[in-house]
Amino acid sequence: MEIFGVSLQTVYLYGLIISGAVTFLFILFHDVFSGFELPDIFNPTLVFSFFTLFFATAFLFTWGAGLHEWLVASLSFVISLIMVTLLNLFILIPISTAEESLAFTEDDLQGRVGRVLTAVPVDGFGEVLIESNSGNIAKPAASYNNEAIPFDTKVLVIEVKEGVLYVIAYKQI
Repeated sequence: MEIFGVSLQTVYLYGLIISGAVTFLFILFHDVFSGFELPDIFNPTLVFSFFTLFFATAFLFTWGAGLHEWLVASLSFVISLIMVTLLNLFILIPISTAEESLAFTEDDLQGRVGRVLTAVPVDGFGEVLIESNSGNIAKPAASYNNEAIPFDTKVLVIEVKEGVLYVIAYKQI
């Protein structure tokens, strides 16, 4: 069978090259498109992967199996649908629902003990380093009681407002 004078195998090969390139470019530049909120059924990763798998399996079936054109297209469609469904269920959905291990909220910092990196003046800002198992967090800090806190003093985070830690000198009991 021919489409516009080109064999079906060549059409599948061109489709594979084009859809593979578009899929690769989309993966590279995914952050540019992440602002568009689309339903999960229109996930571009799944759509592009479907077409890439469809053209790849169709090309391989026409090249090696010698099956009828409609059987090749049907088998390729079913295989692509199954593979994209598995990709979505076992890779994309778990990745999208996974929590980031380094993420924290400002409320998580309340009650934590840190160390002063830059001295905190009476009516100004310094910097505090809070160490944790997942990494270190350096945040701007101000004194909760309007007292100067020198460099390398242990401090307790009392409150967090607008990204600024309000701290007092930590006295261990």
